[in-house]
Amino acid sequence: MMKIKQNMDLLLWIRRSQTKNDVAPLYIRVTIDGISKEISLGVKINPIDWDIKSKRVKKTEPSYKAINSKIIQVQVDLDRHFNGLLSQEDRVTPDMVKNAYLGKLDAKSKIEKSEKGKNTILFAFDEFIERFEKMVDKGLRSYDTLKHWRTTKKKVESFLVHKYRAKDIALNRIDPTFGDHFYDYLTLEVKVPLAEPSAKKHIKNTKQIIKSGVKKKLITVNPIEDFKCGGDDTQILPLELHQVDTIYNKDFGIDRLNEVRDSFVFQCFTGFAYQDIYGLTPENIVRVGTAKEKWLIKDRGKTGVSEMVPVLPIVNDLIKKYRNHPRCIINNRLMPIDSNARYNGYLKLSCKLERVVFPV
Repeated sequence: MMKIKQNMDLLLWIRRSQTKNDVAPLYIRVTIDGISKEISLGVKINPIDWDIKSKRVKKTEPSYKAINSKIIQVQVDLDRHFNGLLSQEDRVTPDMVKNAYLGKLDAKSKIEKSEKGKNTILFAFDEFIERFEKMVDKGLRSYDTLKHWRTTKKKVESFLVHKYRAKDIALNRIDPTFGDHFYDYLTLEVKVPLAEPSAKKHIKNTKQIIKSGVKKKLITVNPIEDFKCGGDDTQILPLELHQVDTIYNKDFGIDRLNEVRDSFVFQCFTGFAYQDIYGLTPENIVRVGTAKEKWLIKDRGKTGVSEMVPVLPIVNDLIKKYRNHPRCIINNRLMPIDSNARYNGYLKLSCKLERVVFPV
């Protein structure tokens, strides 16, 4: 069924017929498609203190300021519920908006909730993650990969609130533009925008989740199947040794940026990915051969394959440098690595501050 374009009008008014002791209750009227429903704001004011033009109380006393603040909040809440319902329903009525605002469900909504509760995108995420957790417990999947799936779910949750004003959305309500809007949200609209490969990875994960709905015959096709999630076509050239040396000797004047700089250099001279150096502990350092040379031995997070890397002098210097760093001591780590988002964010900030070229 084609969705109907709807608008909602809100009108604040005083029910003067119920005036008692010089005060009357304040109501807001919700009108959609010519049908109206009234909601009490639970406050009373003197009609002579009401500004008909601004729809606000004219007095400035704290008690009246609180009423004006409540008026604004009610208008915002009603608008949020209306937009949320628009993303889920073919037609929205004033009763539906009122019930949503008051936290009530009518009989029809209760039935639909029980029927559709398991047909939403977040429910599909929960099912997948629960199964993945069991596989991690059995050693069949990586815990680090599980964290990526959980991160994708959180980003979808925040996107639904941002775009649809909804906590969840039914699979059959997802249209082909979902992937494009999600991509724009991740790369343009969040506080710390993601790089294109990272954003596309989250959309790729989301495509896989939605595909489960096709397998269960909850939807006939995956609406974002055509969204291309491949990496960038642009070839990223590796850094030359003199470029790495320039980065290593650059003082950004800010401890957190210098720590990220050192961690990046650590990656360059070990070949370890972010998730690998994040988990490195002193126990990963072993002595090898008759010369007792230091090597790092660790199971790679993505493949689970054990890898040995020699501790080069610059790596050894970095390990010594951060041996007594509070974060390293508390977490038993070799490097003071922060979250992946902050790590990438600080790398990009370093680029902007000093025009240093990091391949991120």
